[in-house]
Order: sequence, then structure tokens, then C-alpha cells
Amino acid sequence: MDVQDILEAVFTFDNYAQLLPLVRNSLIAGAVLGVLGGLIGTFVMMRDLAFAVHGIAELSFAGAAFALLVGANVVAGSLVGSVLAALVLGLMGIRARDRNSIIGVVMPFGLGLGILFLALYEGRAANKFGLLTGQIVSVDDVQLNLLLGCAVVVIVALIAIWRPLTFASADADLAEARGVPVRGLSILFMVLLGVSVALSIQVVGALLVLALLITPAAAALKVTSAPGLVVLLSVVFACTSVVGGILLALGGRIPISPYVTTISFAIYLVCRLVGSRRTARRSRRAVLSSGRVRAAGDGRQGA
Repeated sequence: MDVQDILEAVFTFDNYAQLLPLVRNSLIAGAVLGVLGGLIGTFVMMRDLAFAVHGIAELSFAGAAFALLVGANVVAGSLVGSVLAALVLGLMGIRARDRNSIIGVVMPFGLGLGILFLALYEGRAANKFGLLTGQIVSVDDVQLNLLLGCAVVVIVALIAIWRPLTFASADADLAEARGVPVRGLSILFMVLLGVSVALSIQVVGALLVLALLITPAAAALKVTSAPGLVVLLSVVFACTSVVGGILLALGGRIPISPYVTTISFAIYLVCRLVGSRRTARRSRRAVLSSGRVRAAGDGRQGA
């Protein structure tokens, strides 16, 4: 395959207008997942749970693969696997070191189970591949309704616990001393995170779910520290990555996930560059201000 063949596989917009209606459900699902990923991703970064997202995704993949094997609802199987993984991590791994150890044990187990179930599955190879990398037209009406319902529940629950969860995420010891149920909030958030991971897998796949739940929030934190603006930018970045990835994938012959991850990574690089320049300007201003203070002090001493 030469360069021309690769470009045609990545960007081929023949009959694009006719294909666009086929991804209506996927576009709606992508926009909803962008909002969900942007909201919950902010807390994932605050609570240092990036590794946990990957671990939950592996068991979610195992649950979806088992459902595919037995002919059950794949979304339901993915949800069961994610929630079970989230509960295990929430109940057993309160401290970061303990949590990471548990994830390191659970993650390869979940991945191994998922590969076993896919190896036993005798159906279409596209169904197997889609669980790992996502499928652009995989969201039917039933899946879309389930996704919307679950997303609304997660968002409402997240809004309901927003203030105490923010407090507990910023300083767990102080929050616990003030009477905030830190352990209960941690377990509840892990369950919400598990549901979010399961829903995201349906579009971007198990291997690349981090691009939706981690990268947008990480990018937002590079350009601002204002909590409200971080959440807003995280949602905008996540929606742009997913919806833009779907629209680009429709014009190519490769899975959706490379488009989503590329857009997400490009946004992160731009935000990192902007953040670095702002930090450099602040450092220069601090140096200049310090120099003026010293000069003024020397002048008063000379007088």
C-alpha cells in the first residue's frame, strides 16, 4: 500500500451526503457522550483516576464480549462489567497506591476474559473488532435510547453530588473532618464512572476510551484553573473530538477511534502550547516585578 492508497483509505468523501443520515444516531450519541465525558472527566483528573478508567474499560470490554458470545445485549453486558469493576475499585482501593495495585491485577484479567470470549465467538469479525475500536454505525435506536437514559441518570446524579464531591476531591481529609461522607461519595462516583466508560465504549471502543474521558479534561486544565471554565472547555473539547471524529470517519474506510483520538490529541497539544506560553509570560512578569522592587529598594537605601 503506497501513500496514495493510505490517504484514500483515511479521507474518501465519495457519496458523503448519502452516507450522513446513516450516522444520525451515532452523532447524537457522540454529542451526549461528549457532555458526559467532559463532566466526569474533570473529576477523574481531580481524583487521579486516569489509570482506573483503563482498568474499568478492560472489564467492560469483557462484559460486552461475553454478551456478544451468548447473544445478549452488548450494552447491558458492558454496563455490568464496568459497574462490577467500579465497585471493586471503589470498595477495595481507597488509597491511590492500593487502587493502582488492584487495577494492575484486575486489568489483565478483564482483558484476558474478553479475548477468550471473542475467540469463542463465531459471528462477524466486525463485531469483535468494533468492541475494541468502536463502530461508526453501531448505535441503533434501542442502544441510543438506553444510552440517553443512562447518560441522563449519570449527569443528574453527578450534579446532585457536585459540591461535596468537589470538596472531597480537593481535600479528602478536610472533607471527612467536616462530615462529608468521603467513602460513600468515592464509591458512588466510581459507579458513575463505570457507567460512563461502558457507554463510551460503544462509540470509541475499549482500547481508546481514555481519549474521551481523560484527554479533554487534561487539555482544559492546561489553559485554565477556574473550575467552571475547566468543565465548560472539557465538554466542548470532548464533543468536538467525538462528533468531529464521527464526521471524518464517515469519509474514510477505517474505524472511528483513530479520528477521535487524533482530534483529541491535537486539542491537547494546542492547549499545552497555550498553557506553556502563559506560564512563560507570568514568569517573565514575576521576574520584572521582582527587579523593579529591588531597584526601588536600592533607590530608597541610597537616598
